Amino acid sequence: MAERTLRVLVGKPGLDGHDRGAKIIARAFRDAGFEVIYTGLHQTPEQIVSAAIQEDVDCVGLSILSGAHNTLLPKVMQLFKEKGVDDIKVFGGGVIPEDDIPGLKATGICEVFTPGTSTEDIVAWVKDNVQPRA
Repeated sequence: MAERTLRVLVGKPGLDGHDRGAKIIARAFRDAGFEVIYTGLHQTPEQIVSAAIQEDVDCVGLSILSGAHNTLLPKVMQLFKEKGVDDIKVFGGGVIPEDDIPGLKATGICEVFTPGTSTEDIVAWVKDNVQPRA
């Protein structure tokens, strides 16, 4: 039986209106053979979590440039926990200070990619760290 293609949701939480990076990473995931769901701009954590569950994704990549990462990313993790979902890996990327990364990881964010990280490195990380959900 063939292994299921990884499904990734790329989300833009909050009021951040810059989506070029999110679209670039979504394209990189598609080019790598993943199924990609892009939520578009100005999504609430509730909308992102709902879409991830409805779309049966394996992982969620959150792109954030607004500076609200310490509020929005932990909120996403809290909502997954409240819904009893613990098998969807969540990672983030964007303008996130190095000093904030340990706190985000403590909330359950698996990895944080900062400016300058290549799309190849992000795709490789997902391939190495995310398995299709049962």
